[in-house]
Amino acid sequence: MEGASFGAGRAGGAIDPVDFLKQPQTILRVITWIFSIVVFGSIVNECYVNKDSQNPELLCVFNENESACSYGIAVGIIAFFGCIFFFIVDLHFQQISSVKDRKRAVLLDLGFSGFLSFLWFVAFCFLANQWQRTTMSKGVSQGADAARAAIAFSFFSIIVWVALAVKALQRYRLGTDMSLFATDQFPADPSAAYPGYPTGSGIESTETYQSPPFTETLDTNPKGYQVPAY
Repeated sequence: MEGASFGAGRAGGAIDPVDFLKQPQTILRVITWIFSIVVFGSIVNECYVNKDSQNPELLCVFNENESACSYGIAVGIIAFFGCIFFFIVDLHFQQISSVKDRKRAVLLDLGFSGFLSFLWFVAFCFLANQWQRTTMSKGVSQGADAARAAIAFSFFSIIVWVALAVKALQRYRLGTDMSLFATDQFPADPSAAYPGYPTGSGIESTETYQSPPFTETLDTNPKGYQVPAY
C-alpha cells in the first residue's frame, strides 16, 4: 500500500466496512474465533460423561484426565477473547496516529498469534494422545464425536493462528513509508522548481537602495569660471 504505515493508510482516513471484512486478516480472525467456540463448546457440553450408569460422577472423556479437558477449554477461551480484542484493534488501527503505537500493536499481534499457535499445538498433541489411551465404553462413545471434533479443530486452529502470525510479520516488515511525511512538503515532480520565498520573509530586494548620504547637487559650472570658446 502506497503511503502506508504498517499496512494501513494515513491516520484519520475513512474505513470502508466492506473492504475491512474482505481483508484476509479479518477473515482469518473470524475463522479462528469460530474454531475456538467449537473446541471449548464441544468439551464443555459433551466431553464430560458418566463412566457407567451406576456412577453419577462426570469424568473427562479424554482418558478420564481432567487436565486434558481443562486445558482445551482454557485455550479455547483465551483464543475466543483474543480474537475479539484484535478484531477491535484492526478496526481502529487506521485511527492510530502514532507510528510507535502502530508498531507496538503489530508486535503484540505477532507475539500473541505465535503464542496461540504454540498453545493450540500443545492442545492438539495432548488431546490426541489422551484420546488414543481412552478405553471405549458406553459413556465414552456418547462423547466420542465431540472429542474428535475438539481434536480436529485444535489442529485447524494451529494453521489459522500461524497464518495470522505470518500476516502480522508481513505488516511489521512493511514498516513506515516515509512518503507519509514528505509528500506535503516537497513537490511530487522531481523536475519542478522549489517554491520561492514568501513575501516579507526578510530578504531585501535589489530595488530598495537608499539615496546617497550627500544630497547636495554638484554644480557642473562653478561661479567665476567660463567655458572658453574655441
